[in-house]
Order: sequence, then C-alpha cells, then structure tokens
Amino acid sequence: MDSILLNSIPQVPASALNFVFIALFDLLFLSLRIGAFLIAAPFFGSRMVPLNVRIILIFSLAIFLQGWIAAPDFTNVAASVLILTILVEIALGLTAGFVFAIAFATVSVAGEKIAATSGLSFAMQVDPATGTQSPIVSQFLTLFILMIFFATDAHLVVFSILLESYAFVPIGADIDFERLYKVGFLTSEKLFTNAALIMLPIVGVLFLINLAVGIITRSAPQLNLFSFGFPITILSVMFLLFLAVSPLAQMFLEVIENHILILSDLFQEVTRGGK
Repeated sequence: MDSILLNSIPQVPASALNFVFIALFDLLFLSLRIGAFLIAAPFFGSRMVPLNVRIILIFSLAIFLQGWIAAPDFTNVAASVLILTILVEIALGLTAGFVFAIAFATVSVAGEKIAATSGLSFAMQVDPATGTQSPIVSQFLTLFILMIFFATDAHLVVFSILLESYAFVPIGADIDFERLYKVGFLTSEKLFTNAALIMLPIVGVLFLINLAVGIITRSAPQLNLFSFGFPITILSVMFLLFLAVSPLAQMFLEVIENHILILSDLFQEVTRGGK
C-alpha cells in the first residue's frame, strides 16, 4: 500500500529544484538592499509600521525586481565573495536609509531646541516612532515633515531611486567605500546646518521676548517671572509656529529635495572608485 502511494506522488526533476533554488537565492540578494533601507529609513523602520508589513513590503519589491533584474550567478562562487556581496548590499541600503533618517533628525533637533528655548521642554510624551520621550514641539515638526514627505510623493521618488540603483550599482559590483564614508559626514554636517536654519528665526524672536520679559520683571519686581514670563513665552512660541507654517513647509521641502539629490548622486558615483 505504501509503495503504491509513493509511486502515485509526482516526482520533481532535479533541474526544477535547481531553478527554485536559484530563484530563492536571487530573491534573497534582491531583498538585502531594500530590507536594509527600510530598517534604517524614517517611518518605514519605526514602530509605527508593523514588522510583518515591512517584511511583506520588502519581498514584494524584491519579487517585482526579480522580473527585470537578473542577479549574478553565485552558485560556484567562494563563500568569502558571497559574504562581501551581502555586506556591500546591506551597506548600500543602510546608507540610503541613513540619508533620510538625518533629514528627519534635523527637524527633531530643531524642535528640541525651540522647546528648550520656549520652556516647553518639560512638555514631553512618548514618541510612537522611537518609543522614547521627546518634546511636543519636536514631535509636531516631525509629523509636519512626514506629512510633506508623503503629500509630495517624495516616498515614491525615493523608492524609484532605490529600484533604479540596481542599474547603477548591480549586485556584486565593486563600490567605493570612501564615497559611502563621505556621504555620512556630508549628511551629518547638513543636520546641524539645516537645524540651525530652521530654529534660528523662532529662537531669535524668543530670545528677544525673554530679554524683554527679564527687563520688565527686573524693573517691576512685583511681577513674578513664573506667572508673567512663562505664559507670554508659551503663547509666543505657539503664535510664531502658526506664522511660520508656510516658511517651515518650504524649508522642509528643500531639506527633502536636498537629501533626494544626495541619494541619487550616491548611487551614480559610488562605483566610480571600483571602475
């Protein structure tokens, strides 16, 4: 009876199994760069996006790429070459995600400085993206740039650049690690520069308001700083943020565009050192 059942099971030829193995191998390599990017990128790598959604998105994009990008044949390649290729793919994805993580961190740093200047640094709550506490002003500005990021379809531009990167930097290509190293310093430098440009107008006005409040409380000691100065400062920062919505939106859009250009130049120039 058992022999009859075994004979009735269709046998899969070895060539078909080899094809399945190669397809899964290609899918794995195609998902490395995308997966590393989604881990390091803002929003997609945060707790707001469940892990199963990220996994489905990674393999969906990898399956889409598998239809028009042919991965190299690694069946007869040494293990050291495989490990190096995996590390290169992960490094490319992490660097791309790091570029946009810096863009969102710029806004967060500016928001924390504005909150500290206005006396709102004590108004903190748990950030759903990181699971840590951060000022309300910082979270407001982060959600603002996130809204602009999706409203302008910048996420689609980023994904298109990431998918087109396989044409500029194929799997297994030699890359210039010095270029990746320089991108990290370039984006870190832009973090502090852009954060200063965002916060300086509001912080400057708040400094003048605090200076005026200090002079008033000094000349009239009966006016308590806590009952007179803090309400004025808090109302002022709310009013300034209201007035700065349009300029902040334009500045956030410029930050996103600059980091998109950095990402595009990265994939176009990263192989020059290897050629």
